[in-house]
Amino acid sequence: MARLLVVDDEPRIRTVLNRSLSAQGHTVFEAADGQAALDELDSRDVDLVLLDLAMPRRGGLDVLGTLKQRESSPPVIVLTAATEISARVQALDRGAVDVVAKPFSTTELSARIRRHLHHQVSPTSGEQRYIEVGGVRLDLHRRRAVTANGPVSLTGREFALLAHLMRRTNDVCSREELLHDIWDMDFDPGSNVVDVCVGRLRSKLQPTPPIETVRGTGYCFYDE
Repeated sequence: MARLLVVDDEPRIRTVLNRSLSAQGHTVFEAADGQAALDELDSRDVDLVLLDLAMPRRGGLDVLGTLKQRESSPPVIVLTAATEISARVQALDRGAVDVVAKPFSTTELSARIRRHLHHQVSPTSGEQRYIEVGGVRLDLHRRRAVTANGPVSLTGREFALLAHLMRRTNDVCSREELLHDIWDMDFDPGSNVVDVCVGRLRSKLQPTPPIETVRGTGYCFYDE
């Protein structure tokens, strides 16, 4: 099973989640604030993070911002009592794979955890470890990208999006498809999370990023 990190300043929530997830066979670690969470991630390999937003020392959004700068990071599900749509959109824009409102059902949360663990980028059956297209070499085991300029630091979401586009080289991927396959959304929430993530990829794959916009439809990774 998976190694999960529960980050919340409320001991009761950490205890409930630890008991529930441990009973499902997961290994659960805990952190009481954002800084402690980053310290844990520096010392452990974790498959997924459950992250509160409002915490002392360093809040959840700050943690997401820090993880975005790292070469690789585990997927993060945000748990929040915030009702403002802007807070949820901010969390998604900073790399969270999902946002779950408090109070939450542990059964539903477990289903979301299983879904995101299942969707982590890995070679599919019969697929090679590396994808190399358009001057980009993607290591699906180590979740790393290399261009002519050297290694490229990608967040988990950026890597998943790039792998999806490269697997579909020269095909147009619609925003709806990307929202469903990468963000696990069955509808467009009205945010620009796809466009923002593509923009970050382009800036990191300079000088000639092979991702082109197909106006009114989506994006395509071209191999000329």
